[in-house]
Amino acid sequence: MSTLFNFFASSDNPQSLGFKFRKKRLQEFEKLFFSHFKDLTSLEILDVGGTASFWQHSTLLTHPGIRITLLNLHLEATNHPSIQAVQGDATDLKEFSAQNFDLVFSNSVIEHVYSFENQQKMALEIRRVGKNYFVQTPNKYFPIEVHYALPFAQFYPKGVLKFILTRTKLSRLKSWNEQEANQYLEEIRLLHEKEMIGLFPGAKMLKETVFGITKSLTSHTLF
Repeated sequence: MSTLFNFFASSDNPQSLGFKFRKKRLQEFEKLFFSHFKDLTSLEILDVGGTASFWQHSTLLTHPGIRITLLNLHLEATNHPSIQAVQGDATDLKEFSAQNFDLVFSNSVIEHVYSFENQQKMALEIRRVGKNYFVQTPNKYFPIEVHYALPFAQFYPKGVLKFILTRTKLSRLKSWNEQEANQYLEEIRLLHEKEMIGLFPGAKMLKETVFGITKSLTSHTLF
């Protein structure tokens, strides 16, 4: 049972399916990154909503000229010399000037900002402060809602989904506590391809697929 639990755990768990997708996504990102950036002597990256643990196995950190700034609503822990953390709001990056960063990176964050209006603000700020960007999000129309690991959960009435989360163990083989369930139900708004194209016009679309079905969407300028 513990092996099955780990398999369906969140992507922070190294034994989970989500972690394997994240690792593969990082590898794809690095291919694009090193193809796009030739001079690595001084590069500034802003990771919106990121963690130091996400980058711990990245080959980017083997290049001393690359510095990564983690931006979150809370101050994220980091002890790596090339990673610093700041507090901030993804929808209002007023502390940074235009094109302040060589690259803005964001992995599975833009769907957590509550509303399409906030997603528009976040996209505008990413495009303003970054010379380039790489923004990934789960695809709304993928059959399994990735946050809950439930089929088509994104289309359930919120009351039904809350009942499933808090009164059963169908989601990730656990019962969610009510506070955590309410938080997710309030903040998550999944995006589909047309919306991502509208938020990041002129970007290239990278699609992560499972059995030919698009699982996640990434708008990027690394071409």
